[in-house]
Amino acid sequence: MQYNGMPHTDESVPVTDCLKLENQLCFPLWACAKGIVARYKPYLDSINLTYTQYISMMVLWEKKRVNVKKLGEALFLDSGTLTPLLKKLEEKGLVTRERSTDDERNLVVTLTAEGERLKARAAHIPDAMGAGLSISAGDAQALYRLLYKLLPGRP
Repeated sequence: MQYNGMPHTDESVPVTDCLKLENQLCFPLWACAKGIVARYKPYLDSINLTYTQYISMMVLWEKKRVNVKKLGEALFLDSGTLTPLLKKLEEKGLVTRERSTDDERNLVVTLTAEGERLKARAAHIPDAMGAGLSISAGDAQALYRLLYKLLPGRP
């Protein structure tokens, strides 16, 4: 089997086989990501968040206060995606956005008390999602390690 982005080394396999969907590493990654995000939907609907809002809140639950640029780096999101997302979270009363007192060019996002309370309502989601996976805990950990190796800028 060949994977997208991997060199073609088997001379007995036609060069065009690299264009078959079944030979693409990117396809099962995309399809799994899409499916997993869809499985999050009922849980996230119950706390009135989208998946992208949820992962943003995860960073804020951990850090409490974060520079927008650092948040974007942590989530692999650009400011064009983060700006409307953070505006919605602010409208929901979960975060505040303000210019840094040290450098007005930097926008800082801070978790509100309401945002902190939401953490308790969301605490069951990771376990519920993990219980719904049809792979062992060991396989899930191995997959996690492999996927993190593929993330941009990771060793």
